[in-house]
Amino acid sequence: MEYTQAWLLLVHTKGLGSKRISELLNHFKSVETIFSQNSYPSELKLPQKVQELLKKPNHVGIEQDLAWLEKPNNSIITIDNDLYPPLLKQTDSPPPLLYVTGDPYILLQPQLAVVGSRNATPVGLKNTHSFCYDMAKRGLTITSGMALGVDGKAHQAALDAGGKTIAVMGTGLDVVYPAKHKNLAHAIAENGVLISEFPVGTKPNAHNFPKRNRIICGLSLGTLVIEAGVQSGTLITARQTMEINRPVMAIPGSIHSPLAKGCHLLIKQGAKLVESAEEILEELTPLAQSLSLKIQEKLSSLENKTVQTQNKPYIKSDENEHDLLLNCIMYDSTSIDEIISKSGLTTQEVASTLLILELEDKIQALPGAQYIRI
Repeated sequence: MEYTQAWLLLVHTKGLGSKRISELLNHFKSVETIFSQNSYPSELKLPQKVQELLKKPNHVGIEQDLAWLEKPNNSIITIDNDLYPPLLKQTDSPPPLLYVTGDPYILLQPQLAVVGSRNATPVGLKNTHSFCYDMAKRGLTITSGMALGVDGKAHQAALDAGGKTIAVMGTGLDVVYPAKHKNLAHAIAENGVLISEFPVGTKPNAHNFPKRNRIICGLSLGTLVIEAGVQSGTLITARQTMEINRPVMAIPGSIHSPLAKGCHLLIKQGAKLVESAEEILEELTPLAQSLSLKIQEKLSSLENKTVQTQNKPYIKSDENEHDLLLNCIMYDSTSIDEIISKSGLTTQEVASTLLILELEDKIQALPGAQYIRI
């Protein structure tokens, strides 16, 4: 059985969650081998119904996924793939497979999750655009759920800044929800990435969105909450972030605003009150340094091979971007334009890597978009 087909059949098999899929992969070592068994070891504790489905998989059920994969810009990333996001893989229940529209490499970049009310106030939307624009300019990828209100404004701010953004969908990637974000979804696909754990054709379902939220926070260095009521679903994402020991930050508001009460509650529970991009960067620094090492390992593993995403060759890195940029920065001040010119990388790639180098105390940012090696 072909690799991509095997993976799609596996995630379509009813009764298999991420835990059981992980156990199957650990036991059989390859996804194709799972489907070639006459029987399954008792220690795997697979229900008889699941065993029968694995012995006689439903190939018709993955035809829609396979047709979607034939279209340009679409791919899948499985948990055994070198492009699978390392921070997401650390969580308790990482999705075994991600459907991707856009550039999968963006998933390895340092991310800030931004969540908030679907019915945000004008002030909340203004704060969302200001904070996300600033963070995108500094090289952070903005990750959110493409919902109305704060989510949509966060994605748009990153695009306005010339940065990257990731939309985690609660539907299949062929279904845009809400429908009024159709143009935004196309813009993200061109300048960022859309991802989902749900198969092609999955319609909006209330149960899918809390599951979607765990991916948003799992991908990210931390979560920024902008306006939320005390009964808001936004607080679920904040709690999920706390459960995986990553920082939650909240913007305070008026004591008279119902949409500030959720943020104030989070602050009372230990979230960091933030009023500037600098405070966010300060909070994210420890995990960003750890992520930097993981990304370096990923890039190193990609140097001598071409990564496959759904049997399509992906661009390999010929040189570690961190070392490449560091060699472009002098002990006298060097402008970002000069760094971009010397490195041959895109503005976003340079900004993202400069952020990590700065957090690692290898370079120092100077006024006027200048950098110096330290």
